[in-house]
Amino acid sequence: MQKKELIYEGKGKKMYATDDANLLIAEFKDDLTAFDAQKRGNESGKGALNNKISTQLFKILREKGISTHLVDTISDTEQLVKKCEIIPLEVVVRNIATGSLTKRLAIKEGTILPFPLVEFYFKNDDLHDPLITDEHCLIMGLVKSEKDLQTLRHIAREINSILFKFFEDRKLKLVDF
Repeated sequence: MQKKELIYEGKGKKMYATDDANLLIAEFKDDLTAFDAQKRGNESGKGALNNKISTQLFKILREKGISTHLVDTISDTEQLVKKCEIIPLEVVVRNIATGSLTKRLAIKEGTILPFPLVEFYFKNDDLHDPLITDEHCLIMGLVKSEKDLQTLRHIAREINSILFKFFEDRKLKLVDF
């Protein structure tokens, strides 16, 4: 597979075209993203670790019948993935209250939620990925119908159920993703 021009660069990955119009190469970066943009650095091996974790989780999901874009892992930091249309939504599933949820709603940090909470954020760095409602999604044309949002929520909860058990079996807590 021939790696061609860079078509997108985000905080954690670079996406490259290939000689197959239906496939891309995702390259995981070593950049640190959990810090202020001025203080971002580089952590050698982070890209390779993220690639291994991502590959393992995608394989687990595939074994449980969840379609993913992963085709193959092709190097320590690269995956061959199916090209797809991106919906500019970040779908966040929360099992335990932490971070922005506790600040927004004054829920005590560490509270176990009575059910997995699914939130949508508009993927826009300039706007700092704001939380949006179903109606915002429809008004902005991010989805075609309420049914699309129901489907996203259903799949997110299904993935949460699979990953929650996977982490729990390893004595780890899946707080959110």
